[in-house]
Amino acid sequence: MITQIIGRLVEKTPTQVVIDCNGVGYAVHISLHTFSQIGAEEKIKLYTHLQIREDAHTLFGFHTPMERSVFLLLLSVSGIGASTARTMLSSLTPEQIQRAILSEDLNTIKSVKGIGLKTAQRVLIELKDKMSTLYDSEEIQILGNNTIKDEALSALEVLGYSRKQSERIVDQIIQQTPDRSVEELIKEALNKL
Repeated sequence: MITQIIGRLVEKTPTQVVIDCNGVGYAVHISLHTFSQIGAEEKIKLYTHLQIREDAHTLFGFHTPMERSVFLLLLSVSGIGASTARTMLSSLTPEQIQRAILSEDLNTIKSVKGIGLKTAQRVLIELKDKMSTLYDSEEIQILGNNTIKDEALSALEVLGYSRKQSERIVDQIIQQTPDRSVEELIKEALNKL
């Protein structure tokens, strides 16, 4: 099993990178989340998962071990294959997926293209216990149930910003300084949007 790959970045597209490891180029499938984390550096390290099927050997790469863990948990759910799991990680960050599962937010899971009601329900039922063990779930739940966060997101939506885009920024601000008022949170988010 190939669990990580370190080498020279040869090619980068939103869905795939090619990494040269001592003269051998490895095509590694990535999510948009990983794509956004990869800078212009020449040397790159990705955590990987090798999926072996009868018709293909496919290498998936992730910027963090957390993202890989979420991917593997998603694969364990009946009805979710590698492409759907990668689509989920392209639409939501690993933390957003974990938060949605822990807070049983069916609408967030359903918002991902290719995920219907029954699959979303299966994800919540099958992964709730497993997802809480990935990392500090208390922190995730506090962020997920934060009324200040909800108020700020609602205000930003009224101002014309998409909820998905706003939520990423607001989550970053709350993680850096969790004791902000709603007004301060909105002002800082507006500066970053």
